[in-house]
Amino acid sequence: MYRPTSIDGALRALRDDPTSRPLAGGTDLLLDLQRGDSGAAVPVVDLTAIEAFTEIVDEGDHFRLAGGVRHNQVVQHHGLVGDALPLAQACLEVGSPQLRNRATIAGNLATASPANDTISALMALGASVEISHLRSEGVEVRTVPIDQFFTGFRQTVLGPGDLITAIVVPKLAANQRGIWVKLGLRRAQAISVVHAAIIVTFANDLRDGPTGAAAVAETRLAMGSVAPTVVLVPDVSELLAGRPLTPDLAKTAATVAADAVSPISDGRATAHYRRDGIGVLVERSLSAIAEGTHGSMWPDAPPTLSAPADLDRSAAAPQSVVGAGSEIEIELNGQRTSAPNTEATLLDHVRSCLGATGMKEGCAEGECGACTMIVDGAAAMSCLIPAAQVDGATVITVEGLNHPIQQAFVDEFAVQCGFCIPGFLVSGARLLDETNAPTTEQITHALSGNLCRCTGYYPIVDAVHAAAVEIRGRRD
Repeated sequence: MYRPTSIDGALRALRDDPTSRPLAGGTDLLLDLQRGDSGAAVPVVDLTAIEAFTEIVDEGDHFRLAGGVRHNQVVQHHGLVGDALPLAQACLEVGSPQLRNRATIAGNLATASPANDTISALMALGASVEISHLRSEGVEVRTVPIDQFFTGFRQTVLGPGDLITAIVVPKLAANQRGIWVKLGLRRAQAISVVHAAIIVTFANDLRDGPTGAAAVAETRLAMGSVAPTVVLVPDVSELLAGRPLTPDLAKTAATVAADAVSPISDGRATAHYRRDGIGVLVERSLSAIAEGTHGSMWPDAPPTLSAPADLDRSAAAPQSVVGAGSEIEIELNGQRTSAPNTEATLLDHVRSCLGATGMKEGCAEGECGACTMIVDGAAAMSCLIPAAQVDGATVITVEGLNHPIQQAFVDEFAVQCGFCIPGFLVSGARLLDETNAPTTEQITHALSGNLCRCTGYYPIVDAVHAAAVEIRGRRD
C-alpha cells in the first residue's frame, strides 16, 4: 500500500505502478479485490492521507467536492443540504452510518453501478467530474460532464493513472426545486430497486410555498437501476415545458417516465414492478416539488456516528509504503500497539495480531455491523478497512469502552446470543457522544447498520434511551 500525502504523490504512484488501484473508503473496492480470482496481490494507493482531499468548498454558484469527500460529510454540510438537496438526500440513503463515514462520492461514481444512489442526484444537478493525470510535462486536468462520464455497465472514461480529484456540483437556483427518491426492499442498507432525482426549473423565482401557476421551463429527470447506466429522461422535460405543474400533468409525466425505459428483472424486482415503481416515484416527486414539500422528509439532525472534524482531517501516514511485514502502529483503546502487517483487514489484525477479540466478523462485507470500531473518532466497519490504511490511527473497540450503555444493555435485557452486541455497544456509545438526548428515530437511524436476529431491537433502543438518561443525570 502506497500512502502519499499529496495529489501529485498519488498520481506519481498510479503512474509508476500501472497495476495499482486508488483506494479511499474501500467499501466497494476491498470487496472487489477479495473476490478477485487472479490470486495475485494488487497494490493500492491510499488517498486518505492527502491534505485537503476531503474539503468541500463553496465557490459561489457551485460547490467543489474534493475527491475524498465522504457521504456523511455531505449529510453534515448545511450548505449542501440547503442548496443541493437531492445530493444530500441520496447520501443519507447510502449504506449505513458506518459506511457513510468511509465511502466517498468519487468512489460511488468510479464503481459506476446503475444502482449507486448519488449518480442520479449528481446527474440531475448537472455536476461535472474533474479528472487528473500525471503526464511527462506535468499534471493534466480535464473536466467531464457527469452524463458523459459513464460509458457502459460499471464502465467509465477513467483510464490507467487517472484520478478523480474533484466533483463540481451546481447549486439550485431560486427558480429551481429538486428532490431525490428511492424504492428499496428495506428501510436501511437497501440496494435501490429504482432511484430517481428530479430538478425542475420554473419560469419565475419561487422561494418557498406552492408553485401556483408558475410554468415549467426545464426538467432534468435521472433514473437509476433501470438500465445499464443511470439515464436522463428528456421526454419528461419536453412534456412539462411551458406548462404549470398540475396534479394531472404530474400523473401524465409519471407514465411518460415509466414508458421511457426498459428495466430488467433480477433478484430485487421484476421489470413490471420497477416500471410501476417509476410511475409512483415520479408522480409523488413532482407533486412534492409543486407543493413545496420536497425537503419535508429530511430528518432533524440525522446522526452520523461522527463529527465534522472526524471526517474533515487527513489520516496519519507515518510510512509512505506499507508492505507485507511492515510494522503497523495503532493506538488501540489508549495503548500504543505495533504488529507486522499481514495484509489483513483491520478486524483481523486487531483480533489475530493484537488480541482484542471482542469485535466479531458476521458478514465480512459491511452489512451486519458486528465489527464496528471507532477509527479516528468515526464509527466504521472494520471488516472493510485494510489494516495498512490505519497505520498511525486511533482505534477503539468494545474493550476500550467505559460507558453507561454497557450497564444499560444488562439492565434492559438487550442481550440474547450476544454475537452482535459489541457492535451495538460501540455504535450506541458513539451516538451518545454525538447527542445525549437522542429521539427514537435518531437511535434507529444510528443503529441501522447493526443487525440483530434475536432481540427484535426494542430492548436495544430502550437501553440507548436508558444510557442517555444516565449520562444526562451525571452531567446535571
